[in-house]
Amino acid sequence: MSLRTNPVERDATLPDGSVVRVRVGVPDDSYIASKELDTVTIELYAHGEHVAAVNTVLDADQESEAHALAQEIVVGLESGTLTPTAGALEPLADSLR
Repeated sequence: MSLRTNPVERDATLPDGSVVRVRVGVPDDSYIASKELDTVTIELYAHGEHVAAVNTVLDADQESEAHALAQEIVVGLESGTLTPTAGALEPLADSLR
């Protein structure tokens, strides 16, 4: 298994009560087969809309690291120390776990 077929997805409840879906995995691309992609992204969805996306330093086989990253994001969003924006996610996306 890899993040190509098994992305990490978790929900975070923000301090205002709204819910944000956190997805860490290989993004869907209608032009490139997923088996050819190794880029792993963090994507956030809120109110049924895509609100942020950032490429990470992870590769598609780093599942445990993706779980740790998703957990760190959920904790930050729920505590209010992270905002659901690409700018807030960039420092986390650039760190190896």
